[in-house]
Amino acid sequence: MKHLTFVTPALLLLWLCSTAQLAVAAPARHHAKHHKVRSAATERAATGPRYANRPDAMQAADAMALRLGLSRDAVRHTVGEARYIAAISKAVLPPAAGVAKNWNAYRDRFVESRRIAAGVRFWQQNEDALQRAEQRFGVPARIVVGIIGVESFYGRDTGNYRIVDALATLAFDFPSEHPRAATRAAYFRSELEAYLALTARTQTDPLALRGSYAGAMGWPQFMPSSWTQYAIDFDGDGHIDLFHSQADMIGSVAHYFASFHWKPEQATYYPASVQNVTAPDLADLLAPDITPRWTASALRQKGVQLDDAANIHNGPLALIALQNGDAAPQYVAGTENFYTITRYNWSAYYAMAVIALGDAVAQARGARNGSEGGLQAPDSVPK
Repeated sequence: MKHLTFVTPALLLLWLCSTAQLAVAAPARHHAKHHKVRSAATERAATGPRYANRPDAMQAADAMALRLGLSRDAVRHTVGEARYIAAISKAVLPPAAGVAKNWNAYRDRFVESRRIAAGVRFWQQNEDALQRAEQRFGVPARIVVGIIGVESFYGRDTGNYRIVDALATLAFDFPSEHPRAATRAAYFRSELEAYLALTARTQTDPLALRGSYAGAMGWPQFMPSSWTQYAIDFDGDGHIDLFHSQADMIGSVAHYFASFHWKPEQATYYPASVQNVTAPDLADLLAPDITPRWTASALRQKGVQLDDAANIHNGPLALIALQNGDAAPQYVAGTENFYTITRYNWSAYYAMAVIALGDAVAQARGARNGSEGGLQAPDSVPK
């Protein structure tokens, strides 16, 4: 997963291949020009020692091999060939204290002309797969398009770290100053183990694949455990390829959301106003964060103003504050579908960016086609 000011891009997703093969991760040739070419000297300067020299890493490799039923020598070789990358340890640290979140600035990083144009091309090239995914899983095309655009700019920015280096660095050298160092290190050890299992099962060279600094792979930026659980062969060629098969990417993203209980036809959020809410009530309403726990009636009783659609919404809502630096925050009432988007990345800003980009691409595509083509009406994204 990719990583930004408010979110760590793509630490939540990856897919399954029972008898399928994982495609080798070299980016398609027509995308190569978008990646920095690094000289051998630069590569060496950016990496640290091999984990073969770390007794704790080798002990962990032995334990993983035993649990997975894999060759001890093969797992030791793979983990031993991984290298520590200091830049990755720094990248996962939270922003410095006092750095204010700014939804408008964050939104503008994704909802901009080049990314929208790339999204329109992606949609036009994959209209059949997007329609099939929506029919099968109930997830709108614009949400799938928004995810892939935010995660990797439609394959332009998939990351250039070796997956094994990224996962080993965060498994064995997660920065101790991070407030959740112990749990995050454990998480990345589990992802390293999932990666070893995935590459062994698909007979893929574990030293060859490249992705984000968090170990996420492909255009949708799935983590190894998500790949194992949720990825599907959606083009029917007998193997799963999230690096090159755009149909597999689309089907896998839609399957991921369906697995997290996406509700077809449900909105993602509604605009909200808190002008009449007292400070204590506002704190109470915001406490659940992005978890939907309030009914529309309960929000109204505490002074939240909602539109007509929200007032008749049948299901829980979450009151969400979108900070705008020194300016006043904006508020929305997130639905269960909003919460489902955050299963990809635990951030309201991330979810809003996905929705905003998907809506912008849908509108640009409709304008180019002369109509919206039966698209669901887009949400009104706060600016």
